[in-house]
Amino acid sequence: MYVAYRRVMRELIMLLVFFLPKERKIRIERWLRGREESRKLALADCVIVSFGKSGRTWLRVMLSRFYQLRHNLAERHLIGFDNLHRKNAAIPKIFFTHDNYLKDYTKNADDKSDYYGKKVVLMVRDPADVSVSQFFQWKFRMRKAKKEINAYPGEGEDVSLYDFIMRPNAGLPKAVEFLNLWAREMGHIKDVLIVRYEDMRAQPEATLARIVEFMGTPGTPEQIHQAVEFASVENMRGLEQKRVFWLSGGRMLAKDRNNLNTYKVRRAKVGGYREDFTPDELRNIDDYVQSNLLPGFGYETRDMAATDKVASA
Repeated sequence: MYVAYRRVMRELIMLLVFFLPKERKIRIERWLRGREESRKLALADCVIVSFGKSGRTWLRVMLSRFYQLRHNLAERHLIGFDNLHRKNAAIPKIFFTHDNYLKDYTKNADDKSDYYGKKVVLMVRDPADVSVSQFFQWKFRMRKAKKEINAYPGEGEDVSLYDFIMRPNAGLPKAVEFLNLWAREMGHIKDVLIVRYEDMRAQPEATLARIVEFMGTPGTPEQIHQAVEFASVENMRGLEQKRVFWLSGGRMLAKDRNNLNTYKVRRAKVGGYREDFTPDELRNIDDYVQSNLLPGFGYETRDMAATDKVASA
């Protein structure tokens, strides 16, 4: 109820400033969203930070099922900040964020000082895979208002996948910039766990066990196993089709059940971006990442041999 109240209040404020210039309205909405993020950050027991399309929903479903099993809760509730904590105080308040609006409120845009005193799980993924997934999120799932306040291409704009990827405000440059700032700030965050999407795919049970241990809520091997099974790609798509998490809004609902590209869980592949571009485009993408991404997460050195293999095929 409180979350709905905050959303309604934000929408009412935006109605009151309807006649202001578009740029100012965007600044106001981002500030309001940042203020709400700041409130949650202050109250959270743990923060899960990720750039969009880095596997956060997958982890959210795993954690939801883990705590449901651990505390005998119904499976229809997707964890969202403190909703499961209110059902059982042993479940931590977890703030999930894409680290997008907080800086508009705190003005800490050039560092991560807002997170210095928090327990942080930083989820990362290859920025090329992230950018491809962002394209389909923008094209099929993103609301018009979200496109506007985040400087994505506008509603109905005809943008190819490659052009989207190379746009500074939407694709690869934005994902690389996100990772670079976190890489520069990592030494200032004392309580941080880095979780790579690729490692979570390769060893999901070991990764989930590491995460819940870090959060201070370790589980049994069977609880971990069942949570991972519940969050398999096939089962998560089934959950979208059946609208199991309808109480969580549109977060886990397919926009078109007959079009896989409209699902929250679309392809879920490691290195899948290599299937989507011409050899020249692929070389440009890998060159950009290798030239611009700072070391720290293991993505800065590209598999140029694989790129050349595609180019010569």
